[in-house]
Amino acid sequence: MPTRKSPRKGSLQYWPRKRASKFLPSVNWNAINSNRILKGFICYKAGMFSASVKDETPNSMSKGKKIVIPVTLLECPPLKILSVRFYKNGIVTKEILNKNIDKELKRKLKLPKKNLDSVDIVKPEEYDDVRILVYAQTKKTKIKKTPDLSEIGLAGTSEEKIKFIKENLEKEISILDFFEKGQLVDLRGLTKGKGLSGPVKRFGITLKSHKSEKGRRRPGSLGPWHPARVTFRAPQAGQLGMFTRVIYNNKIIDMGKAENKFKNIKNYGNIKTDYILVKGSIQGPAKRQLLITVPLRTTKKQLKKNFEFLGVLK
Repeated sequence: MPTRKSPRKGSLQYWPRKRASKFLPSVNWNAINSNRILKGFICYKAGMFSASVKDETPNSMSKGKKIVIPVTLLECPPLKILSVRFYKNGIVTKEILNKNIDKELKRKLKLPKKNLDSVDIVKPEEYDDVRILVYAQTKKTKIKKTPDLSEIGLAGTSEEKIKFIKENLEKEISILDFFEKGQLVDLRGLTKGKGLSGPVKRFGITLKSHKSEKGRRRPGSLGPWHPARVTFRAPQAGQLGMFTRVIYNNKIIDMGKAENKFKNIKNYGNIKTDYILVKGSIQGPAKRQLLITVPLRTTKKQLKKNFEFLGVLK
């Protein structure tokens, strides 16, 4: 009988398989090119629906017809700037705190008591990049009280970035001003947490024969006698879920202000601020915080898709 061979089970691209240290992941903003000045936004997953759309994709078999597609509803409360970070050679050289911060936020976070300098104090030669640290207005969504913080990259020249910061330092930033309907976006966040799982579910190894000893849902061997140790490549039980993942090139089907459109969503409640509808499924359970960003690399297949939104099926 020939030797049985099969590809290894479980990708080593994501390793180690353990819970992520934070909910909103860090992003390499330098790798993302954008026409709009704001490259990202914080949003919250509300749930999934079926949407009725008219397919306007060129050369599509269903062009001109009404079809039903799965969509994910995301609530995007307005953002506010917490601080401005100035970078020099990839290192934060100076961070200036916004003086006009919500009183509720001051109770939740440990902030320096002294008032810091204004943005104009920093000279152009002292930095080569500017980013903003923002927080979501979660109090408007009634999801939770503690806001989520994330660093967002800006596009354009240094003068354009400073101008944007000065204009929006005391304002609320809406997603409707920086993302548009039909645009492709990437979504970064954590998957659902599943706790301790065995190697069959965690790595997809095959069940052993029903006559096997010492269990069916485990590997037949953890490794050879020499080297006399178990390598990290051997599939074993451990943490599954709560992993940082990116869903690339999602099409925005619809977006706007809530205005009592979505109510009594299971495990979420009502949408009270701005929202977007994204084609397909997104990682994480309801109320999971996500980071929506400008696409890292677009694909022609996703870019040419065009749908006319008709409504959500109840």
